[in-house]
Amino acid sequence: MEEKLIEFIRTRDYKLVKELGQGACGKTVLLYDDMIDEHFVCKKYCPCSEDHRQELFSNFIREIKLLHQVHHANIVRMFNYYLYPDKFTGFILMEFIDGLDIDDYLKNAPEKFNEIFLQVINGFRHLETNKILHRDIRYQNMMVTNAGTVKIIDLGFGKKIKHPDDFDKSISLNWWCELPEEFEISLYDFRTEVYFVGKLFEKMIREIGIDHFAYKSILNRMCSRSPDSRIESFFDVEKEISNNRFPEMDFSQKERSAYREFADSMQHYVTKIESGSKYIRDFGQLQNQLEEAYRSFLLEETVPNTALIARCFISGSYYNKKAGFPVRVVSEFLHLLKSSSQEKIRIIMANLYTRLDSIPRYSPMEDDIPF
Repeated sequence: MEEKLIEFIRTRDYKLVKELGQGACGKTVLLYDDMIDEHFVCKKYCPCSEDHRQELFSNFIREIKLLHQVHHANIVRMFNYYLYPDKFTGFILMEFIDGLDIDDYLKNAPEKFNEIFLQVINGFRHLETNKILHRDIRYQNMMVTNAGTVKIIDLGFGKKIKHPDDFDKSISLNWWCELPEEFEISLYDFRTEVYFVGKLFEKMIREIGIDHFAYKSILNRMCSRSPDSRIESFFDVEKEISNNRFPEMDFSQKERSAYREFADSMQHYVTKIESGSKYIRDFGQLQNQLEEAYRSFLLEETVPNTALIARCFISGSYYNKKAGFPVRVVSEFLHLLKSSSQEKIRIIMANLYTRLDSIPRYSPMEDDIPF
């Protein structure tokens, strides 16, 4: 069959919004596409030193190939690229991350430290699964969107591992922490990536003053200078987090009492739930709705209608005892949610919904009318 070339005649024009930064191998700008009303980041290959333009061009092509191989919520997305080999230049069109570097984000939201740690581990585990080393782990290359989603960026020094020899340390960067022992034998592998991610979080714990980190023992093993005593991979880090999540999550007696009183009250005052009803899983929305409901009865001793509480957790129909739910119990549960990390909230809600699962279900075809 004769090979046919598909030509795209119409090119897209973008509006330049502003310049974002200049790195060793290129600069980035913010673009706007008015046709679909979206912003994009464009990275142009233009090294600071013209002497290295031809030499480093292969690294730019390699970054494009690596970005094509990954698709994950915690890794920046690439949408398109344009290469001009005859001029040793090119462009990468990527998603615009409306957010902050990871350290600046956590300084403003220290209560999300555990959640951000889990997302970073998840993103690097995906790179590891695809046999990709990042090799430039630092604050500036991990961003967090305003919605709280981690985005690992800049694979300019990234490397695809195909053979054991590919673990040779082939770059020298200005690292920001004590170097791991394997650098002494010019080795950089996935254990090295575990080390630098661990040291980055260790540094932020010290600088921000975090005192509620749930995975201290795991982090200590990630930060071991000796690769022989270090956790070997991000897959193993995830496995240990899963195995140790509940013992390491420290709930005080006061927190346990606040949860149990609320769960007991929900189980008592919500008597039946329609079988097709769903639980609300957006915990930010849930907390906002509960706070709004609480403001409407905070001066009372008991909640005028339990439906005001139940509708914050259940999307659908249910039966409830109208009055008697103690306002104090709602207040203490709200305080528990507001003072907990995202990971703690997930555990609290998983336990609460297990309680609600024990409430009898009814068919929507029944004749009686719910609440």
